Amino acid sequence: MTDAIATSPLITVTEAAARKARSLAERDGRPEAALRVRVTAGGCSGFGYQLTLEDAPVEGDQVVVGPGGFRVLIDAASAPIVSGSTLEFNDSLMDGGLRMVNPQAKHECACGDSFSL
Repeated sequence: MTDAIATSPLITVTEAAARKARSLAERDGRPEAALRVRVTAGGCSGFGYQLTLEDAPVEGDQVVVGPGGFRVLIDAASAPIVSGSTLEFNDSLMDGGLRMVNPQAKHECACGDSFSL
């Protein structure tokens, strides 16, 4: 008998984040859409996140299946930067919304929109 190899997802998606992203997709009339997480250059700390709805993955994407089967797409260039992160949702008035919590980030801008490694 061989040992099974356990793999962990690239990122963790909380139930609240999956529910919110799915509701945004449904509100947009695209109930089967997935959330794309992309790291972009820019912001006051060097990198930022871009979250968009996509209808399907493209070649090279990693697909993370979160709670309720909600899919998150991550391109090959962003994958090593977001590895180990958690996609969460906070409904507070200040700093609310979908947010990536990245343990690799060494510094986050005070506005919360950019980070450095």
